[in-house]
Amino acid sequence: MTAPLRLLPWTTPEGKPCYLSTDSAQSRLSRLADDVEAAQLGSGEQVLAGARAVLADPKAGERALRFALTRSVESLTDALRVAASRGARIGVGDNPLLTAPASDRS
Repeated sequence: MTAPLRLLPWTTPEGKPCYLSTDSAQSRLSRLADDVEAAQLGSGEQVLAGARAVLADPKAGERALRFALTRSVESLTDALRVAASRGARIGVGDNPLLTAPASDRS
């Protein structure tokens, strides 16, 4: 039986998803993907803390709010990709993030 493709935590320059076909979760590229996922989730925690601080500041201007929202959207996109990848690897239901074109997910 062939292992399912793994959704990687990065995209092509055109924004298309990248997949890995391997029989080993310990391959060099699998470990790199694990490290990138961990970094993305860690960054998301920092972005969340920053966004909370901006929202708590009644004097925060439009630029600060837009910046916080932009970074939050980027981090949420990363977190959803990590969740989709991990969910697919443990066999949790059909995942539209793995099959829907990026334009359909916006």
